[in-house]
Order: sequence, then structure tokens, then C-alpha cells
Amino acid sequence: MNKKIRVLIVDDSAIVRQSLTAILSSDPEIEIVGTATDPYMAVEQIKKVVPDVITLDVEMPKMDGITFLKKLMSQHPIPVIIISTLTSSGTETAITALESGAVEVVHKPQLHTPEQRKEASIMLIDKVKAASYAVINRRRIALAKAPKSVKPKLSADAMLTKPKPSSSLVKTTEKIVAVGASTGGTEALKTFLESFPLDSPGIVIVQHMPELFTRQFADRLNDLCNITVKEAQNGDSVIRGQALISPGNKHMLLKRSGARYYVEVTEGPLVNRHRPSVDVLFRSTARYAGKNAVGVIMTGMGNDGAQGLLEMKNAGAYTIAQDEKTCIVFGMPKEAIKLEAVDKIMPIYSIAHEVIHQSKKDN
Repeated sequence: MNKKIRVLIVDDSAIVRQSLTAILSSDPEIEIVGTATDPYMAVEQIKKVVPDVITLDVEMPKMDGITFLKKLMSQHPIPVIIISTLTSSGTETAITALESGAVEVVHKPQLHTPEQRKEASIMLIDKVKAASYAVINRRRIALAKAPKSVKPKLSADAMLTKPKPSSSLVKTTEKIVAVGASTGGTEALKTFLESFPLDSPGIVIVQHMPELFTRQFADRLNDLCNITVKEAQNGDSVIRGQALISPGNKHMLLKRSGARYYVEVTEGPLVNRHRPSVDVLFRSTARYAGKNAVGVIMTGMGNDGAQGLLEMKNAGAYTIAQDEKTCIVFGMPKEAIKLEAVDKIMPIYSIAHEVIHQSKKDN
């Protein structure tokens, strides 16, 4: 039998520990090796059994989660998933945790309805599996068999039918850059977006992230970048010098009215087990931007975005994948490469330059 993913749960709430244990234990590939009410107890647990993944609350007594995370990353790096509350301070702390070495952030599961329980289970289990493949501090990951899917996945067909390329797409030459990322994507996007000048083409981004966290993430990037970065709102125009990040828990599609590109932010089912889904963004970009687009797929587990990137390429877009050496998890780019959906494979620090170069080319 394959080795199970060993998980340590660190949270001062007994109810949360019980909920996380129940959800994660329901998957046969995951084993809970311990729970802890604070970082000091967690250290004792780690001495007994070193987990593959730690779920960590950031607001705890005795020692806060950020302090513990920084100590852990400097002394004994282990993939960490932040379990955070949906509050202003909680989301800000969670973003700080990602910058301090955590690989994922999820909000504490809402289990009031069967649908909430189902979606919380899907997303939490997937996050743990993705984290187990993460390479902390950008260490190279050995190619490994991807974890088995435990539930059926909807494709982008759930949100829009497959595109039928139209010659009318070439009536505008304004370039659009569509980007998809998941585990490790927060740091990858920071590196990517900081390289763009003010006159860069309009950028639309799906980063797998919970609701509210995407707004805090966008605000943080906006403070660091030359271009404007904001969480997308329904109907926002896609304009030069601006990047729009899809809100967590909503799908984002690229649309077009005449020569104006804009985004549609909408409800919908999980697609490829995600909401927002990269495939939904990429398919809509293939349909409405065609060869006026550049597609970029970054670090992350699973195959969300691979099929959509192929559709973009088939519609005439130029497509780029982040290389294995700079990926925290070489999953999504690998799947896109396997589908022959990628024109160029590059390290994260070179992708922005290539995007700018391609965006200046005439169709």
C-alpha cells in the first residue's frame, strides 16, 4: 500500500480539531497522527512523529501561529496549511503566514448544510494532498504519482460550452494575459507581477484561494507592484496597467463587448474541484480573446487549467508554463505540458519578460 499522508492538526478549538479530524480521516490516503492545542504541544508531537503536513490556526494562546511558523520554517520545514477565520484581521494574518512560508490557506470549514460540508471536505482534502507534494523554500521536487481523486470533477462545461473560434476576434489587437495558479501561487504571482511596467497589457488571474483572502492578497500586491492590482468585481474592464484577481469562491470569465474586454464574476459549481477555476477563465479567454491572448499556468496541484490552456493555444494564443525547478508543486504545469498545450516552459522570474515580449508582437 502507498504511504498515507500524515497530518498534525494544531488549533486551540476542540470543535475545530474534531471537525478537521473527521473531514480528513474520511479520506483513505490521509492519517491524523496527532492534534495539539498550541505550538508548544505541537513541538512535542513532532518529536514523536514528523508529519507530512501541518494544519495551523494562527490565533492561539501561548505562542501565535506566525511566530511558530517562522520557527518551524527555519528549523524543521514542513508544509503548513493555515486554517483562518473569515475576519479582517484573520485574512491579513493569513497572508502574512503565506509570506512566512505557509503553502496554503483555507478558512475554517462551514458545516451548516450538506452542500457546505461536501465542498469543505473536497477543498480541505485537496489542499492537504497538494501540500504533501510541496517543496518548501523552492527545493526541487522529485516527480511523484499524483494523489488519487476521491470525487468526480466537473469540467468548464459546467460554466460555458467549448469555444468556437471566430474570425471576428482579430478585430481588436489589444492583448490580454490570463494566468492560473494554485499551491505556491501567492509567491509566484508576486514575482511575476512585480516585473510589469505601467503600460503592461491587461491581466486576469485565478489563484485558488478562499473568499475574502483574495482581496487582502490583491491589496498586498497592489502596494508592491508598479501596476494596479485589485480583486475583480463583476463588469470590471480589463485595461492596460492593471491586474484583476478573481474573488475567492466565485468564478471569473473574460467577456468582450466590441473592443472592450471585461470580466464576469459569477456563482457556479466547483469546476475541477475549484471555485474559482482556472479552466473557466482560460476557456472564456480562448473564446473571447483568441490569438490576442497570452496564457500562463503556474505552480499548483492537479490539472485545473490544463485543458483550458490547450483551448487557448488552439485558438491562437501564446502559452507559457512555469518550470519544475521554480514550482512549489509541479502539477498544473506538468499536466498542461502533457497535453501539448504549452509553447514555452520557463522559470517564474523570466515569465513576465516573455509575456511583455509576446504582447508587443503584431497578430
